[in-house]
Amino acid sequence: MTFPEIDAQASTPASRTRMKRQLAEQAIAQSAAANWSDAAETNRKLLELGSDAEAENRLAKALWELGELGAAREHYQTALALDPTNRIAERNIDRLKVLLVEAGEKTVPAKAGSKAPVSIFVEETGKTGFAHLTDLAKPSALAQVNPGDLVELVPEKNRLIANSNGVRIGIVEPRVAARLLKLMAEGNKYLAGVTSLGDRDVRLIIREVFQDPRNYGKVSFPTAARSGDLRPYTKGTLLREDEDLEEELEDDVEDEGIEDLDRVLPPEETTDEAFVEESEDLDEG
Repeated sequence: MTFPEIDAQASTPASRTRMKRQLAEQAIAQSAAANWSDAAETNRKLLELGSDAEAENRLAKALWELGELGAAREHYQTALALDPTNRIAERNIDRLKVLLVEAGEKTVPAKAGSKAPVSIFVEETGKTGFAHLTDLAKPSALAQVNPGDLVELVPEKNRLIANSNGVRIGIVEPRVAARLLKLMAEGNKYLAGVTSLGDRDVRLIIREVFQDPRNYGKVSFPTAARSGDLRPYTKGTLLREDEDLEEELEDDVEDEGIEDLDRVLPPEETTDEAFVEESEDLDEG
């Protein structure tokens, strides 16, 4: 559907509502495909039909990905004015305050293919876990890194380097890296994605995508919990207890494409437990 067609059809309240819904769906699809210029244009067209905090957030996100940091902040501020409880806008305004000082009003656009596949964010026991980064890059280098971005993990001696958008963004925390480095040396492969990001904190979810036959029986992300300690997570309870993670993911492109959010790993079960070091050597299985 073209914009002139939308203008012609949005003549009644019902058709106007329908057009707004269709534009929102189109904008989300364009963002999910990383078509940021088209997404920005579609969200602008949607805003011509009336104020909308979510559309302002999406437009700000698209502009950010296009390197327009100053314009992105303005639209996040508009979203916050429309909805003072909008945590996404508030959080991104705070982050942009730092980035604008370091990187200026404009920076380089995000690279194509920078978004992580949705499958990374879906729980699979033993194959997914969380990690924080240390030795973070400068804020100017982190300007184009956002939740949902793909992260490449590169061994470097006894460290595991995290790269995103062609930039080294940090080093995987040692207690996680030590185990993964051993398994990677024996043939395992991993992908990672950014789940949350601030000027002093970057958190990843890491997924085992290939297990070498030599590592059969070796779990990438062991948990200290016993079967009797595990709590079932239904859609309702996960959405309540994992609200913060859901809000970190929603309204960013990647978030809007994650349909199985109720299966995303609950951080309280993984942050401290998913990487507990085993007392026995890995070779003992």
